[in-house]
Amino acid sequence: MEIRGPIQLPARREEIELETLDGLTLVGELALPADRDPVATLVTLHPLPTAGGFMDSHILRKAAGRLPALADLAVLRFNTRGTSSPRGTSDGAFDGGRSEAFDVAAAMDFVHARGLPRPWFVGWSFGTELALKYGRDHDVEGAVLLSPPLHRATDAEVAAWAGDRRRLVVLIPEFDDYLRPDAAAERFSSVPEAVLIPVEGGKHLWVGENQTRRVLTEIVAAVNPDALPLPTEWDGPAEAE
Repeated sequence: MEIRGPIQLPARREEIELETLDGLTLVGELALPADRDPVATLVTLHPLPTAGGFMDSHILRKAAGRLPALADLAVLRFNTRGTSSPRGTSDGAFDGGRSEAFDVAAAMDFVHARGLPRPWFVGWSFGTELALKYGRDHDVEGAVLLSPPLHRATDAEVAAWAGDRRRLVVLIPEFDDYLRPDAAAERFSSVPEAVLIPVEGGKHLWVGENQTRRVLTEIVAAVNPDALPLPTEWDGPAEAE
């Protein structure tokens, strides 16, 4: 069958809870390869909850549905404080990216407690702000940023990544609503090591199977390039979400 849309390939899926240092419980899911250990871990940070973002935002849901099987990756998704999804509602209330620092730390505590290998942040929109602001506080290999608006992450917080050992890979949609390639090149010029990838025809929400495949391919290219090219067909068990 063709791999597209809301398809879930085989994986070990577990509903989890994260405990923050300020006493909140966040709900989430961990997806692991079905029959082997992961080679790396995606710690996903979802778009703005006040604009409908949550752990099931489609690129993150599709990453969890496909990449454990296609690229041997663990995928951790969770709702930041006050955010709801079919999995449930995390404690607390949205704090504009401030107290969410505790949420990012709780996810990383979980990664280390489980011994999950080679963690990378994958932030989308608001999630990129959390990765930029707080990612350097944690032992990760890097961050993949999807459609960064750079509303909350300051120029100083961006520039702090200059010379950092952790890689920064930034996907910039050609027709983004907030930050397009030319402006992104200027805003990230303080981090010469950052890899900026303009995506022709791309839009902020990455709608459509072609854009989904492009985003997942770029994530895997950064984290586990040996798994490329990603298959577009699957000969085995699968299910719709």
